[in-house]
Order: sequence, then structure tokens, then C-alpha cells
Amino acid sequence: MKHQELKQLLPEIFQRTDQPGSPLYGLLQAMEILSEPAETILRQLPVYFNPYTAPEIFLPFLASWVDLDRFFSSMPGSAAAQTELLQLLDSGRLRELIAAAIRLSKLRGTATGLQLFLETATGVRNFTIDENVLQENNDVMPFHIKITAPKTAQKYQALIERIIEQEKPVYVTHHLEFSPH
Repeated sequence: MKHQELKQLLPEIFQRTDQPGSPLYGLLQAMEILSEPAETILRQLPVYFNPYTAPEIFLPFLASWVDLDRFFSSMPGSAAAQTELLQLLDSGRLRELIAAAIRLSKLRGTATGLQLFLETATGVRNFTIDENVLQENNDVMPFHIKITAPKTAQKYQALIERIIEQEKPVYVTHHLEFSPH
């Protein structure tokens, strides 16, 4: 707030004593200077809540709001989670995940949701999920899925495993393999 705005909040008797050189004048000047950094941030607040415009340092915090930090650390919300998160994903991938969080949440537990999550997190397309995995006797293996990832996604293997564990139904087992090409 500016000096004059602060002055208007005071009782009339104090407003009359606000003259240059008075202690009240100095106090209001100090209040104006001290509140400026917070007011600057508050004017820019919508920037912080948009995953595409938020400062990079704010992204792990934003990711924790939409429950994405659970994929990147054994201790979600910790400072270690933030560091680990930024090492696994570049800020562009993280921004995409945050933006897609609502849709991903609605599709949680489905093959479509798992595929979309994997593709959004890695930036690599063409993951396939086979829900009819055959056993050696050609019977369908109950409650088992096979995820085939493109070879280019192999550098994200730890992240992919973590996403699969968190996004598939708990009673479903899985097998992850990478395509040869």
C-alpha cells in the first residue's frame, strides 16, 4: 500500500499529524517499503497458479497440490521430493502433468488413464497396455496387464514403474517391457 492509502486507514487525529519529518510519517514510509514485495507477488498471483506460467521453483509445490509428488519420492511433500522430482522430469513435462492432473485423476485405475499418464509424464507416445495376457496354456492371466513402452522411454524406467504401481488397480499385477525399436 502507498503512503496515502495507509494514512487513510488511520483515525482523523493521526492523519493530521502525518507531516514530513514526524515519527508517524517515517513509520508509514517504512510500512510502504516493507509491504511492497508482498504486494508485488499478490498482484501476480494468477501467474503462480497456472502451470504454464508459474516460476520453475514453484512447480514442485504446485505438483503437490494435485497429488503428483507421490510419484517422485517415498516421502511426498519433502524437500528431497522436490529435488528428485526436478531431476526426473524437465519443467515442461512437469507443467504438462500438472495441467493434465484433473483429467488423469478422473481416469485413474483405467488402461486409458495409465497410458495417458505415462505418455504425459515421459513425453513419449505409443505405450501399449495389454489386458489379455496369455499364460503358457493360452488361458488369459487374470488380473494381470502387460505394458509395452517404446525404447526411447527406457531412461524413464524408474518413473514408469512408479506410475504403474500408483495408477493401476491394487489387485492387478503387471509386467513392463520395452519394445526393441
